[in-house]
Amino acid sequence: MKKYIAILVVVLMSASLMAQENTKKVKQVQKGDLVEATYFYADGSIEQQGTFNKEGKLHGLWISYDVKGNKIASGNYDNGHKVGTWTFWSEDSVKEVDFDKSRITKVVEKSNQTI
Repeated sequence: MKKYIAILVVVLMSASLMAQENTKKVKQVQKGDLVEATYFYADGSIEQQGTFNKEGKLHGLWISYDVKGNKIASGNYDNGHKVGTWTFWSEDSVKEVDFDKSRITKVVEKSNQTI
């Protein structure tokens, strides 16, 4: 149960970051039918990268980084829904979370000592 709560916190944090997009520096580049977006921390380092479809929904690979440039989350969206396996990195573990239309279907946690 603690794992699901931790994952829920991460999911809500990422949604919160997306809600704050108007207050952050953003670079957008049109790539065919997709818009590639890069969000930056105040120091200019990359916070998130990913793409939106023509309807403005999250679509494709999204990667989030901490302020030191380390990956903290990576996964795919399909028309605004988290899908497939997402990976969440922390200091002491790596979580692989399977999503089906933004619903968690499986969580596997590995200690960094075993990786």
